[in-house]
Formats: sequence, C-alpha cells, structure tokens
Amino acid sequence: MSKNPNPFLRGYWNLRILRTLSISYEDGSPHVWRPIHVSQQHLSDEELMSSPCIVTRDFAVVRNGTINHELMVECDAAEGVGGEGVIGAVVYAIHGDDLDDRPVHVGDTYSAEAAREVMQRLAFETGYYSRCWEISSAHIAEETWHYLASLADLATPEAFLFITFRVPYSPAIGIKLISTPWTDRNLEHAEGITAEQLRQEHRNKGIPDDLVNILELAGQADVRILIFDGDAPVLPGLPLVEP
Repeated sequence: MSKNPNPFLRGYWNLRILRTLSISYEDGSPHVWRPIHVSQQHLSDEELMSSPCIVTRDFAVVRNGTINHELMVECDAAEGVGGEGVIGAVVYAIHGDDLDDRPVHVGDTYSAEAAREVMQRLAFETGYYSRCWEISSAHIAEETWHYLASLADLATPEAFLFITFRVPYSPAIGIKLISTPWTDRNLEHAEGITAEQLRQEHRNKGIPDDLVNILELAGQADVRILIFDGDAPVLPGLPLVEP
C-alpha cells in the first residue's frame, strides 16, 4: 500500500518496456528471467526463441554467430553465472514506479505492440485523459472560499500560475492550473523557478495556507482543472477544515 500523502496522484509513473527471456534448464531447475545482452538486442523474437544461451545474474547471451571473444570474457567475468539454458519465450515486461517511487512489475505481454498498447492505456498522457477534479469545498475554510470568489471576479495575477473562475449556473468555483506538473524539473524548464519557490510566491502573495497546500498537491499530480463544490464528495486522504 502506498504511503505517499498526495491523494491526487493516481496510477504508475515512469512506465517502461523491457524485453525479457524466459529461460529453462535441462536439469529441470526453475525458469529464470533475464534481459538479452545489449550487444544482441537487435536479434528478433524469432531468432531468440528456442536458442541455447549463457545465463548470468544480470543478462543472457545467445550462443550464435554474433558472440565473440570479448563477449565471452564479459560472461566469464559476470557475477552469478548460472550455466546454460534454452529460451522458451520472449516476454515484454511492463515496469513502472509506484507513488512512492518504488519499482513495480506491472505485467507481461508477448509482443512489443501489445506492450505499447497497455502502456499507453496506463500512461494517462496529456490530452488523452481527464485532469479535472471536483472535490468538496469542505477541504477549504470559508475565508478561503471568499478569497477564491474574489479572485474569480478579478484578473488573477499571472505569477500565481493558476486562474480562478466561476462555474456558470452553479455555486462552484474552478481553478485552472498552469505549467503543470509543478515539479522542479518542469517548472525550471517552463518558468525558471522551483516548486518551493512557487509555493513561497503563493504564500508571499497572501494565498491562504489551506489553498496553498491543496494547489501544491494538485500541481504535483499534473491536475489541470480543480473545482470546489459544496455538493461534491470529499477526497479521501485530503484534510477537511474544522467547522
């Protein structure tokens, strides 16, 4: 279970595909999984299937015409050499990082195309999914609500990196966040500031602390539209304001 305190975060991060080999041994030892050595990554799945290979702790090397003396020396020097096996399957494993930045094995597919399709569905790339959240106004104080209402009726300063607006025919108030995600890497590229500098700028401008905290979490999670509504559900994990 994730221990990350940001309730806006969802899914996996840093998704990637790794082509791995399922290797069996003649003596019946359990199958092992290894990536192909970098020098043999050009080999097709068909060329790899049923091929004998050398197994080390970190990679496998297929015994074919592409193996040379230098590669054999590397195999001999590698730690955890597990003898020789036979490749039974080529699997495209999908890996990612969870909300605590820990590596996670998400799943396996049996073709590069299938792996890319699964990764696209999991990635939530900008423009392909909704980044709009509607949460209860119970997460902000009444004074903060009035502050947002006043911003919605005026021109929000550009330095805030968000725009406040009223939702027509509704008491709800919305916020559009700009230059998300609010991470050091993205903000330094887009605005020339760090996430901490943006947070301090918000505080210097007199933005209420409860709103500063919520905007920081939403910005980190790449939320683009955040709507506060008294009739919306509370967001689990996000503090409520004491009545």
